[in-house]
Amino acid sequence: MSFLGNIIWFIFGGFIGGLSWLIAGVLWCVTIIGIPIGLQCFKLAGLSFWPFGKEVIDTGGGFNFLINIIWLIFSGLPIALGHLISGLILMITIIGIPFAKQSFKLAGLALMPFGKQVVTRY
Repeated sequence: MSFLGNIIWFIFGGFIGGLSWLIAGVLWCVTIIGIPIGLQCFKLAGLSFWPFGKEVIDTGGGFNFLINIIWLIFSGLPIALGHLISGLILMITIIGIPFAKQSFKLAGLALMPFGKQVVTRY
């Protein structure tokens, strides 16, 4: 069932959301200091393309808080706003509610993505 959900998600918003993560990752990787941030963006782009059947767990850490603040200032707000708008549009129909929940999950993740790990549910 998650395969079908991922296909529908990709068509109705996942491609644009994942593309925004990829663009942010490329822009962060332009600088040597930003490469770790860019690599995390690439991991989350995969989650944004195919979110069903995956779960995000919090690993915490003090250093991650500092990187999250830098991320939030430079890249987090536009990506979170895009996922939030996508979620609100998807909430219009009953069929879109599970997809809106994924979009809201990604919006929250876009605000503080560091210290998080993506795991596959079976």
